[in-house]
Amino acid sequence: TKYGAWFGLNGQPWCMMFVQWVFAQAGASHLLPAKTASCGTLMRAAKAAGLWVESGYRPGDVVIYDFPGGAATDHCGIVVTPLTNGIRSIEGNTAAGNDSNGGEVMERTRPEKYIVGAVRPHYEDDKEAAMDNTPKISKEAVEWAQANGILNGNKDGDLMLSSPCTREMVMVFLHRYHQRFGGD
Repeated sequence: TKYGAWFGLNGQPWCMMFVQWVFAQAGASHLLPAKTASCGTLMRAAKAAGLWVESGYRPGDVVIYDFPGGAATDHCGIVVTPLTNGIRSIEGNTAAGNDSNGGEVMERTRPEKYIVGAVRPHYEDDKEAAMDNTPKISKEAVEWAQANGILNGNKDGDLMLSSPCTREMVMVFLHRYHQRFGGD
């Protein structure tokens, strides 16, 4: 599969490789506590990182299943919708009639009795994590502009370094520069 080839373990069960691929495509691989093809390894890494939940599932959680027989962690998916007694998820390597090795990507509805728990990635929803304050070109220039009161950011402290600059913003920067350093 393209997921196994991408991960480097083509020909192996690929439900977790699919999850890892989805997060990589979204630029969010850093939100998972481990890069692994194993449901059990991701579960243990999530527990160690404090990212493991066993109820109250939310969209974006990586749910781990245990089906009757076999290993303690058999399969995984990404929660789309929490339900009263289970979840609806997107899963790789599944199929109607073959829950954990079916070779398809599908949206599946699963009862709560098969859910071991879920990895709850720390999505960047807090203000600090969402701020654009890391210079990509010149740290020295940004620090100088801040130190001299030319670049202050918004009321939350976000410098918005990657955001487009309007003419009005340019005028504010020039005005602040003129106030600080004078001149004609």
